[in-house]
Amino acid sequence: MKVSNLRALSPVDGRYAEKVNDLRDICSEYGLIRFRVLVEVRWLQWLSDEPGISELAPLTSVMKDVLNYIIDDFSIDDAESVKKIEATTNHDVKAVEYFIREKLGSGPETQALKDFLHFGCTSEDINNLSYALMLRTARTDVLIPRMRDLRNKLIKLARENADLPMLARTHGQTASPTTLGKEIANVIARLDRTQAQFSAVEILGKFNGAVGNYNAHAFAYPDADWPAIAHRFIESLGIEPNPYTTQIEPHDWTAEYSHALMRYNTILIDFSRDIWGYMSLGYFSQKVAKNEVGSSTMPHKVNPIDFENAEGNLGMANAMLGHFAEKLPISRWQRDLTDSTVQRSLGSALAHIIIALQSLLTGLGKLQVNVDAVNADVSDAWEVLGEAVQTVMRRYGIPEPYEKLKALTRGQPVSKEILLEFIKTLDIPKDEIERLSALTPDSYIGLAAQQARDI
Repeated sequence: MKVSNLRALSPVDGRYAEKVNDLRDICSEYGLIRFRVLVEVRWLQWLSDEPGISELAPLTSVMKDVLNYIIDDFSIDDAESVKKIEATTNHDVKAVEYFIREKLGSGPETQALKDFLHFGCTSEDINNLSYALMLRTARTDVLIPRMRDLRNKLIKLARENADLPMLARTHGQTASPTTLGKEIANVIARLDRTQAQFSAVEILGKFNGAVGNYNAHAFAYPDADWPAIAHRFIESLGIEPNPYTTQIEPHDWTAEYSHALMRYNTILIDFSRDIWGYMSLGYFSQKVAKNEVGSSTMPHKVNPIDFENAEGNLGMANAMLGHFAEKLPISRWQRDLTDSTVQRSLGSALAHIIIALQSLLTGLGKLQVNVDAVNADVSDAWEVLGEAVQTVMRRYGIPEPYEKLKALTRGQPVSKEILLEFIKTLDIPKDEIERLSALTPDSYIGLAAQQARDI
């Protein structure tokens, strides 16, 4: 049967396959197998350097090269070999052990090495560190760089439009003006905070045997300091040791990782919807590709599809991340396998995020600010100056300033002329009368422009 992306059950491996290629070698089953091989080989190397394990001699330079080669040159063909072994063993981690044994071949040094493969390990020792490496690598090599790309795009948009007055809306109604750049800066500030939280999530791992007590280790080598040995090994992989576990690492950090991403995604859903709304008001238009079609029947349409695509994929990611955070920290007694099947979908959630970030980058690249539309909206909204007028009235002790402006402005059209006539009646210093009379909706932006530039 012909292999085609059109036969993929998931859009991340079908329609959007090209957009998530950076994740494939990290979060696929190939990636998982590769990380398992890495953990098994590194543990074997670690044991060979441990003085208390006298039966395992230090590695020769040749054998060091052989073991490093197994990791560094691990290929799709190697992963396929592991899967063939698994078809017989019906155990994915044991298949990795047998694969490494085959790779070691027969030689004067290899027999002892083979006997110490997977020493003291339960499968979860290998798996939890493999998933930890997977999520750490995905974060540093793919997610954070894409987040930075988006931030750079938003910074440019904020600074270019720092001084462009824009009518704010609260509850969908006209409100005190802001600038377009300041509204983008608000999003950047929120993303910065959540991105920092995501980057700071500690990635934990355990390597303490069948139920977390080093039972086999301590019985075989009672004089060795196994907690210290395991902790140093975990740290050598760039992972923080979790000393108290059952058979499984409890996945609390995975929940934290998922929740941090959910908060980041939620901000982008909010942003996508706001941009969608501003496009509907005419604040933004899009660069048009000649051969694109916006509707099968309405030829005039240029739809905000990139922001809609982003919103949808962020929602999909959050649905999965929410399940990871709720399910993975729960296990019956010392372990059950419900976590195993769920963890296999971690890459799919990250893929939806990458698709969304790419859509936002594409959409922002096509946005064009319609300065005339933005200006026209704000310059006609004289009612928003009621806030400025009543605040100056408060300063000079005029009684009931809010109530007076409410009677003038609430629920009725307010023109420049009506507002100026009201200002002339105020018993305040002449220079304040002049200052208020010169105020326009598009100049009443407070410190918005500076805040946008400062981001």
